[in-house]
Amino acid sequence: MSAPQHPTGPAGPTSEATSGAVLSPVPDDAPVPADAPVSAQPDLPDPDEDGADAVLEPADTDEDTDEDTDEDTDAADEAPAEADDLLVREGDVAGDYLERLLDILDVDGDIDLDVEGDRASVAIVGADLQDLVGSDGAVLEALQELTRLAVAQSTGVRSRLMLDISGFRARRRADLTSLAAEAARRVAGSRQPERLAAMNPFERKVVHDVIAGIAGVHSESEGEEPNRRVVVLPDR
Repeated sequence: MSAPQHPTGPAGPTSEATSGAVLSPVPDDAPVPADAPVSAQPDLPDPDEDGADAVLEPADTDEDTDEDTDEDTDAADEAPAEADDLLVREGDVAGDYLERLLDILDVDGDIDLDVEGDRASVAIVGADLQDLVGSDGAVLEALQELTRLAVAQSTGVRSRLMLDISGFRARRRADLTSLAAEAARRVAGSRQPERLAAMNPFERKVVHDVIAGIAGVHSESEGEEPNRRVVVLPDR
């Protein structure tokens, strides 16, 4: 796409002639050399001929302003569209990668692609996929990281793609929502901090989001991976 051309007005008549020059003022009573040439006076139009009361109207700038505004709006509209296109592309790359993986493993599964918020979402749905989930979702987390790396290698952009298998994350999200709400209730009553079990980044975010919506408590993360956990604290 060629860059939009903005209309520009003509350069000022003296912008080049006076560039870098310094003009010294001449006193009104300075003597005029005898041999100084007398410049010819230009013929001035007769006021009566063109109309002494003629009024100069300013140039109409509405067209330029509207064009600039339209171009700014178009640029703003293009940014979200480009982001959406990238997320769709991430999903396509991830889908192809996972489809090849399922073929290698000789596992049957359907791949669903979607965009949720600011990230691509990929789900593998099938009857016998527990081995791809693993204990507490450990294999699922590893597959997600591998898929993100494959996407980043293709697009050149770090991916935040979310992978789910057989609805594991949806069920885990529901469990964590209940767990976080109960912890918040206990902390609000006891006024004592409560440390939850170690969680992966996805699980911690679910808990933080739940706690953020409950008055009287807040949450923080502490520790290092893989033992990083959420701490629920009472507000002061």
